[in-house]
Amino acid sequence: MAEQVGSGLAELLPDRDRADAWTLLLDGAPQSHVDLADPRRLTFEYQRRLGRIADLAGPPGRPVSALHLGGGGLTLPRYVAATRPRSRQQVAEIDTALTELVRRELPLERAWQIRVRGGDAREVLDRTPEAWADLVIADVFSGARVPGHCATVEFAEAVVRALAPGGRYAVNIADGGRLPFARRQVATLRAVFPEVALVADPAVLRGKRFGNLILLAALTPLPLVELGRAMAGDPVMARIEQGPDLLDFQAGALPMRDADAEASPQPPDAVFRG
Repeated sequence: MAEQVGSGLAELLPDRDRADAWTLLLDGAPQSHVDLADPRRLTFEYQRRLGRIADLAGPPGRPVSALHLGGGGLTLPRYVAATRPRSRQQVAEIDTALTELVRRELPLERAWQIRVRGGDAREVLDRTPEAWADLVIADVFSGARVPGHCATVEFAEAVVRALAPGGRYAVNIADGGRLPFARRQVATLRAVFPEVALVADPAVLRGKRFGNLILLAALTPLPLVELGRAMAGDPVMARIEQGPDLLDFQAGALPMRDADAEASPQPPDAVFRG
């Protein structure tokens, strides 16, 4: 089915291999994959990596308070609700028509404590109570690009205010080629957080293809050894950049601030072809 929403043409394509699974596309770009029968099943590689990070947000199975900036198909909130029952979750999604479509066609379970707020991610972040979130996940895209105002030092500082002691921040971005946006995002987070790491497919890190990269940041040490072990069995290999290697990756890039904020690059047409 297809329906016009605020952010473009939303399409729900059935999964050929699973009766209750769907892929959400926005203007032809795959946005989310939702398995209604098994919300623990994460198909998109970047979502699987974010799921691994959520798994390490506290003792296994214990509830957490999670803030999701960017909702889409609500894949990650479903995952956290299924793996950590009784978790409190807030979701920021600016496209209220998209949220209505998802709620209607891909309904949430009644027992899940998932509250979706219609509004800009930064505005919702600014309204989040201080020290509320054990985990903040930013997966904010306008079309296929990360908006500049959600990728700045000031945005990261607002995340710090919202994080509970020991809380973590995970960000999904997309870049390619020489990765100028990703390098600048590393610099941006390193200007705010003492602990920062980058997770990505080695081919993306070498600039061989356009793809997703996950940034992870915290005020306390990150569980990178545990994260590496958790990702070891995944279908697509991921590399974790940290410490001196991450500084080398930054390659002199400067932090992004509100005054000079820029969106991430537009993906090549070939990324979504076929």
